[in-house]
Amino acid sequence: MKIIVFGATGNTGKRVLARGIKMGHEMTAFVRNSEKLYDQLGERSAQHVKVIMADIMDPVSVGEALAHQDAAIIAAGHAGQGEEFVRIVDNIITQCEFQPSFSGRVWIMGGAGLLGIPYTDLIGNNLPGFPPEYKNHNRNFERLQQTQLDWSIMCPGTMIVSIEHPDPVHLHVTTETLPVPIPEMIKEYSEADIARHLFSRLQELDVAYDDVAKCMLDHIELGGSFKRKRVGLAYQSDILVHRGEGR
Repeated sequence: MKIIVFGATGNTGKRVLARGIKMGHEMTAFVRNSEKLYDQLGERSAQHVKVIMADIMDPVSVGEALAHQDAAIIAAGHAGQGEEFVRIVDNIITQCEFQPSFSGRVWIMGGAGLLGIPYTDLIGNNLPGFPPEYKNHNRNFERLQQTQLDWSIMCPGTMIVSIEHPDPVHLHVTTETLPVPIPEMIKEYSEADIARHLFSRLQELDVAYDDVAKCMLDHIELGGSFKRKRVGLAYQSDILVHRGEGR
């Protein structure tokens, strides 16, 4: 597949790019700084990437970059940028809509606070105590819901370089709701108590950048099971699963 990565030198984007090359995809990197990209990729990998150095806020540059691409992964910007982050995502989504030769498959980055809390009609980003800048993810999610594109929004917790697990684990993937067990009694909690409960369990949502990149690339085809879905990730102990199956 032909896949373009926006923000290809960031922590997530560079891993998507490297993994996509190994998987045999035709990768395009949309970046501000090509020298940084070449330093990260190394000479051998760089030979397998088409590099576009342009302004991500320029509609014409973004639209031309999307021509004949099968999928776009938007890993540019972060919620702390505020309005700029929202404009970045809106510009790329708009050009995805307008570019007739773009297939329509898009992944964007969100956060775990976008996921539904089981047994409630709440999401973390709207709870007291959650950083107000996280609501920029809400705005991007609302933008996606207005488009006819085949989109998915990756909603990890804190992403880190690597994670050492004392027990064997597997990656548990959910759509729309948090990927960790939530007690049913939470529906009786106040919003403040729900927020405190989630804050006490944030570490359970830590996930490696590489696993985030792998999940997106493993579900990059049009019309897949994650079409127009929020996607959550968490590690689940294989030991606990096997014990549960034995009962």
